[in-house]
Amino acid sequence: MRRTVALLAPLMAVALLGNGPAQPDNRHVIEDFAHLFYGERDVKQAFEMYVAPDYIQHNPGVPDGRDAAISLLKPMFSDRNRSFEVRKIIVDGDLAAIHIFVKPDPAARGAAVADFYRLKDGKIVEHWDVIQPIPEKSANAHPMF
Repeated sequence: MRRTVALLAPLMAVALLGNGPAQPDNRHVIEDFAHLFYGERDVKQAFEMYVAPDYIQHNPGVPDGRDAAISLLKPMFSDRNRSFEVRKIIVDGDLAAIHIFVKPDPAARGAAVADFYRLKDGKIVEHWDVIQPIPEKSANAHPMF
């Protein structure tokens, strides 16, 4: 009996204490980031809270790093004529996608933007995007969104 208790004690400790610190919920991270960044347009807070300082940027017009992104994006998101409407958020493991309807001004047709993110330890560490202008005419009644 003592041998059984001695063998089970480490297993019970792991079950009660878990396997180390809790891992962040990537869906929660991305949803909070999207709310702050696209909804509240608080670029600085969104990036400081949820983006790693050395994050990798795959958009050729944006330099690497959190501070560079804040400097570039803050003026764009401060322009209240622009709109950023999140349509879909998809999270799969350490990858996330946010599908956004972006308009540079109220009269513009705008564009469909897909931002792709890779997360590590609760922080966005990498970003890609695809931008598709909304055409004047469509071959179907349900384009883009």
